Amino acid sequence: MSKKLLILLFTFVLALVGCTNEQAAPTKPAEKTPETKPVSVSNATLPKDIDVALIMQMSIGTFSSQYINGVTEQVESFGGNVKVYNADNDLSKMASYVDTATTQGVDVILIDHGRADALKEPVQRALDKGIKVVAFDNDLTNEGVTVIDQDDYSLAWRSLKALAEDLDGEGNIVTIWVGGFTPMERRHTIYDAFLKRYPGITEVAKFGSATNNTALDTQSQMEAILKKYPEGEIDAVFAMWDEFAKGASRAIKQAGRDEIAVYGIDLSDEDLQLMQEDGSPWKVTAATDPAEIGRIQVRYAYQKLAGEETPSIHSVDPYLVDRDVLPDEKVTMDDLGQYVPNWGASDAAWSDWMKGTD
Repeated sequence: MSKKLLILLFTFVLALVGCTNEQAAPTKPAEKTPETKPVSVSNATLPKDIDVALIMQMSIGTFSSQYINGVTEQVESFGGNVKVYNADNDLSKMASYVDTATTQGVDVILIDHGRADALKEPVQRALDKGIKVVAFDNDLTNEGVTVIDQDDYSLAWRSLKALAEDLDGEGNIVTIWVGGFTPMERRHTIYDAFLKRYPGITEVAKFGSATNNTALDTQSQMEAILKKYPEGEIDAVFAMWDEFAKGASRAIKQAGRDEIAVYGIDLSDEDLQLMQEDGSPWKVTAATDPAEIGRIQVRYAYQKLAGEETPSIHSVDPYLVDRDVLPDEKVTMDDLGQYVPNWGASDAAWSDWMKGTD
């Protein structure tokens, strides 16, 4: 056989091997060694050691801790790394953290709360660098950002509707609220409409502040309200945040004012324990699963990294949790699906390749 023929034959064999390997390539994640750990995404390769910055306006209470756990759990299931920045309710510090993460060259920035007027420009600088951004409970409108919310209008209405029905449309209420937070502003929009819808329900007091000890400070403020309005003058409390509901519930229970019921928004394992206590005034809360919100946020970010199309907005469906449907034994958020229909894991932002990594 001539030398030229041998070269042609060898070239043909190499081409055949290359085609065979290409056809056999998996289209979803395969098990890899810890050293390489890539995730195959369609025709692209997404490294597993993705760096994620979670930048929070503030981290208070068990809702925040469960949200962080959801983010961390989902990122780590994909082999990535998370660094959490807590701005302690300082929007300028929050904006600075976005710039810091951009300078450090992270792959993903997750935003928790905050406001567009403080974050729009630093977020745009991150986007210009190719960093993927997904926000939760924020009013950002930058092109390329996906914003997730809890459908705060529905959350407020579900809790308020339960309150109105239980009072049969008449009674005196105390409202606990604080401005300066996008979800709070949205919830208050529904509250204003609620008061017009039910003219027989009267607001006798309103207070609230976000501090490093919100639940404890709310408890002290509620104690003062209870002294000002003796038995028979308050029928219910509407708390627009679970930290508010915790403080109000403890004050009411300690004062023995069992004629007052608490209607809240948001839920955590600690909240469930409080609702299930004997004699607890906390009757109803409207909520989503904070851990699942964190997981959804991460999945959207990874879809962006993979070049998939993602929506500009996504609202997570809320649920009404009534103490009366809970069992006598203590339950956790993981158990709620047994008592609240459809509570639990969402099918939002799932790509086929992701399911092979969990």
